[in-house]
Amino acid sequence: MAARIYQKPRNAMQSGRALTDKWILEFEPAEARKPDPLTGWAGSGDTQRQVHLTFGSCDEAKAYADKYAIDYAVIPTPQKTLKIQAYADNFK
Repeated sequence: MAARIYQKPRNAMQSGRALTDKWILEFEPAEARKPDPLTGWAGSGDTQRQVHLTFGSCDEAKAYADKYAIDYAVIPTPQKTLKIQAYADNFK
């Protein structure tokens, strides 16, 4: 059972940084989703896909994974780039 640890990204509709300091441990999908013949909804028998554990830091998430012998991969947080521009630049 493998898992990935990453920092929660900021929502596209969100200008603030609320809840972006949390780290999430989620398990890799064990099987592919397939459409249900009756409803057409996508689903699978993989119950680990529903588990999302939240931690305050990356080290806490790593410690949890080590304690329960979970193989994990840490996905680094991408650097935040700011495009600084003045309002007057829109009219050049």
